[in-house]
Order: sequence, then structure tokens, then C-alpha cells
Amino acid sequence: MWITYPGDFEIWLGNIFNNRRTERGAMFPPFWKQDSHYVTVEFSTEVTLSEPEIVTIYSEGRFNFMLDGKLQFGEPETFLIPAGSHKLNFKVWNQQTPPSLFVKGDTIQTDSHWLATYEDKIWIDENGVAHGSGIYVNAAVWSRFSTPECSPSKFCLATEPMSPVSEEEVEGGVLYDFGRETMGYIVLNETVNGERIEIYYGESAEEALDHEHCETLDYLTITSDGAYVVSDSKAFRYVHVVSADRLVKNVSGLYEYMPQDLSQSGSFECSDAEVNRIWDVSAYTMDLTTREFFMDGIKRDRWTWSGDAIQSYLMNYYLRFDSETVKRTIRQLRGKDPVTAHVNTIMDYTFYWFKSVLDYYEHTADISFVREIYPRMLTLMQYVQGRLDSAGFADGRPDDWIFVDWVDFPMHKRGILAFEQILLAKSLETMSVCARLLCNNPLECPPQGSITTEEYLRDAETFSKQYKALREKIDATFWDDEKKAYLHSIEDGSMNDMVTKFPNMFAVLFDYVSDERKADILRYVMLNTDVEAITTPYMRFYELEALCQMGQYEHVMSEMKDYWGGMLREGATSFWEKYIPSEQGVQHLQMYGRPYGKSLCHAWGASPVYLLGKYYLGIRPLKAGYAEWECRPHLGGLEWMKGAVPTPYGPISLYVSADEVRIQSPVTGGHLYYAGRSIEINTTDEIVLNLK
Repeated sequence: MWITYPGDFEIWLGNIFNNRRTERGAMFPPFWKQDSHYVTVEFSTEVTLSEPEIVTIYSEGRFNFMLDGKLQFGEPETFLIPAGSHKLNFKVWNQQTPPSLFVKGDTIQTDSHWLATYEDKIWIDENGVAHGSGIYVNAAVWSRFSTPECSPSKFCLATEPMSPVSEEEVEGGVLYDFGRETMGYIVLNETVNGERIEIYYGESAEEALDHEHCETLDYLTITSDGAYVVSDSKAFRYVHVVSADRLVKNVSGLYEYMPQDLSQSGSFECSDAEVNRIWDVSAYTMDLTTREFFMDGIKRDRWTWSGDAIQSYLMNYYLRFDSETVKRTIRQLRGKDPVTAHVNTIMDYTFYWFKSVLDYYEHTADISFVREIYPRMLTLMQYVQGRLDSAGFADGRPDDWIFVDWVDFPMHKRGILAFEQILLAKSLETMSVCARLLCNNPLECPPQGSITTEEYLRDAETFSKQYKALREKIDATFWDDEKKAYLHSIEDGSMNDMVTKFPNMFAVLFDYVSDERKADILRYVMLNTDVEAITTPYMRFYELEALCQMGQYEHVMSEMKDYWGGMLREGATSFWEKYIPSEQGVQHLQMYGRPYGKSLCHAWGASPVYLLGKYYLGIRPLKAGYAEWECRPHLGGLEWMKGAVPTPYGPISLYVSADEVRIQSPVTGGHLYYAGRSIEINTTDEIVLNLK
């Protein structure tokens, strides 16, 4: 296996990824600080051999090799390790790509048991013997990089040919329709040396034909006869190809995607054809936005945003269970120390980042990742706490972006928002839970310089106290007994008593309120038409999840059919960044003051995948990694439904109707609750519950 320093591959790849965005041909870098990989990394291991062993050495970068503290000659391609106990140290330098190492022998193999450090605290004495130490961590591996030829710097997505479904000569060029939203490369199959070609991309025909305002375009000068593949992948359904010399014909594409194991994926089908279409388009939207990382939108922004990503992770757990892309995105978003700003510069996105780590553990039981990322959780939390006010509240500073959501009503985002405090409380709770997990799961031989069990225990207790204290302050400060809701914010020392859904639904989601208060929030906030409506799929994700938690399954099904079904009725082939049903025609394409600024394929638009899997099929882990799980299906007005929810062991499959439930799981430890019945899942055979 190729090994790298943890997070460095993601940071390097993320810089390439986030800087591919263009607006009308101009590169558009992200708004936040971009870190770089460590250019020199030491990898080490200790071995005991009963007989000599030849190892083959591959590296991405120049390297030196020390055996038992003694520097060896040159950069050997092979080396004979004598019998006995030895320490192997490789120091790899690479300015362009992350330093990487692949060592292969009969028993000696680079893997996650090797240690890595970026700290150069080793010195060599007059006898050529090395001394000193650094902070060591376990090296990072990815099963994709399992051969010498498949190294980290060569990583790329897969492609496959695609063809337009129609073409039309119009406005001096040819308009190609690829049938649905997609992402990839345009292929000009017949070109002539010296020919100048213009390509205008559109998620809609209107955008592709509006040369002055379309978001993305290419101007090309062909340098040879024959086929030409445009170098940068882009999002499109339509492309308008124009040449000054002739009508360019014979155009196709290469669909670019992250390969997935579809046999291990989630699925959903039911008695309602529209709901089936909603699930299918949601799944397609997720697949389009699952790339090197989970991105927000395939046309704009093409960046990793923590608020978008945490929803992608949750949807992913019910669709592909792609753990590697989750970890890559979490690492990339966090970056390196020192912390100088919130994640993506957004306070709420920092808080989502903390929660995403615990969500990942709960679905996968991957304690090694929690151990890897915890030091960066700790330094990020130190940054957060250094910016709290004297009462311990998160108060937005001038250089903080307080996002919450795109709203269509006047809502101040300054001061001390109740919404932000609830997210902060969840972050502190997450820190405490993760610290206790690591305290209770110690390594037998922790790397030098790593956090001790005693330090984990101290952190767990400290963050738990802070979390509980903040919870009490939130209730005392923001809950209003007359309005039966959490109020919006404190501004300039005074309470802004506006009521919005945001803090209230998150208090429900995190189980921070009693059943009595949940009932009040449902009546006076969530179902109250006087409270301003949410118009983005981003926050509808949480709104509908909160309603599901409060038992509103038929209402949520109706909302899904109205909202996501409404986008389908407008011709959507993937789900949008925002949808306001009252808008008409090209109004649906507008956003940010630009005629085609709205993303028509946005990850947060795919939430029905999560809602249908978790709350209608009703399957979720009770203990980390589905060591224990439950199934509480709800038809929500459907006649029948069937589907599968992926787990680390494979998919759990389910069929539900008014008369029958059939469930089969690759893992025991499950509990089925339906129609007043309770059944323990203690077999991997299919269980049939007859309700007639």
C-alpha cells in the first residue's frame, strides 16, 4: 500500500479540486485559506525477521533510507534487510505532490501500522547514528492505492462515453441536448487544425444559448486534425457549439464519475410513481456531486462546503455508504493548524464539521479515524472557545460569516443567534463523546507524542461540563413560554423576539427539549403558517427530519411530493439549490443576481434519499457501525414500499405493506417495530411478519 501523512493527500487534492471552478472562463479560487501538504515526511516501522528479506522501494519524491539509525547510500530501488530486529526510516521530500512511500517485501509491507511524522527533530551524531523524536501518527492508506503503479498523485475519476439525445442547428451553431444534467468532458470528434471553436454550457437550453450570461464556456483553437477532448470537466445538460468556419458536428461527451459498488447500495421503491421518481433523481443528484470529495453543486460552486457536506454524508449512509469519500472530505475541510478562521469562514459550518465526525463513527464504528482527527478537533475547538463572549455564547465577529440559510424574508444574522448556540452545544457534546470513546478504546502501543488516556478523560469531563452549562444558558436565555419557542437572537444587548424554525427544529433534532416542548414547537413553530417558510432544500432537509422525529410522516410525504415533485414538474433531472414554487419559467434559473446563477444540481437537494431510508424504511444504527440497530418502518400514506439500507456488513433489505413485513439483514442485533409488534433480528435469514 502507498502511505502518506494523514490528511496531506486530501489537502493537496482539495487544492486542485477547489481551484477548478471557473466563471465565464476565469478561474475562481475559494474564499478561504488553502493549506499545503508537508513537503518532507518521515515514515518508519520496526520489524523482526527470522531470515533476510529483500524489499522493493517506490516513492513519490526523493528519499533517504536509514536502517537502524544509519543512513544508507543513494535512493535504492531494492534493499536487503538482514535477519533480526531492525528499525526502518524513510524520509521523503516532494514539493509538488504529497510525499508517498510504497515498500513491498515478503513480510515487510507499508500499511497503516507504519508511523509518520512531519517534524524534523532527528539529528545525526559523529558516528552517523540518528537521535531525537517527533510527534508520530499512524500513516494514512487508501485501498485504491494498492499497487506501485496506482500512486496517490495519479488519482483521477473514471469516465465513460455518452452521446447527446438530440441536436439542433440554431443561432450559428449546434445545440446539443444530453438528455439530463451531467458532468464531464465535451469531445469534438471531427476538428480541423487551426479551427476556432466556442462552447457554451448550460444546465438549461436558455443558459447555453445566452452567450453573454452563461456561467461556463470554452474558447478553443484546435492544433491538429481529428478528435479533440476539452481539457476541463464541466456541468451541463446542453452545449451550444459554435465555429466561425462551419457548423461543428459529431459531438459527444465523456461522463466523469466516482466509481461505486452498486451491489452494496441503498434502494427505494413504493406504490407511488412520483415518490419513486423523487428517490431516483435524488440518488442521481448525489452521484453527480460525489466526486473526489462531496461537492455542493456541479456547476457552481464546485467546492467543498461543510454545511453541504454534512448532509451529503448522511445521505451517503443511506445510498452508497462510501466511507472513504466521507473521510477525505472531512480531512480536506479541516486543513491544518494553526486555525485562523472558521471552516469555509462560516461559524455554523465549523459546528457542522464537529458533528460530522461523530455521525461518521456512529455509522461505521471506525475508531481509528476518530483517533486520527481528534487532535484537529481539539485545536479547532480551542479556536472556537477563544472567540466566545463572557457568557460563553458564540458571538459573530466581523470576519465571521453567519450563514444559517438563504432566506426570502428579513432576518438579521448579527448578534448572538439561538441557532448558533444550539450548534455550539452539539459541538461541545461531540467533543466530550469523542474524547470518552478514545479514552475507552486506548491503543496498546500509542505513537510517541500522542494524546494520553488521562488527557482524553480530562477532555471528556471538561467538554461535558461546558456542554451542560451552555444547554442551561440557552434555555434560560432564548426559550419564551408565551411564544412556546426559542427566540431568534440577542442584538446589542436586547432580545430580538422573532421566531424562526431554525433554532427550534435543531433543538428537536438534537433531542434538547422535553416531549412537552416538542409538542409546543410542532404546534407553534413547525406547523404555524405565520412563521416564515423555508425555501431551500438545505434547511428543508432538517425541517422535514424534525417533523419525522415528531411523527408527521404523512405530512412529510405530502411535502416531499409537493416540493421535490414540483421541481420534477418543472423539468428537473437533478435537484436544485433552491426552489420557490411561485416562480415561473426562467425565474427558476436565477440566483445571486445572475440569470443562471442557481445550481440545478446541488447536493443538498437530494435529502429524500436520507428521509426515505431513515424514517420510512426506518433503519438506523443504535450502536456504532450497526452493532445494534432498529427498524421502525412508516408507510406515511403509501400502500407498500421496499428498499435497502447499506451497512458496513452489507444492505438490510425490507418490504412493508399493511399486511406484511419482510426483512433480511446480513447482521444480527436488530429490533423490528411495526404495527404494535416487536421482533428481535437474530438471524441472517429472511423474517416474515404476517399482519393479516
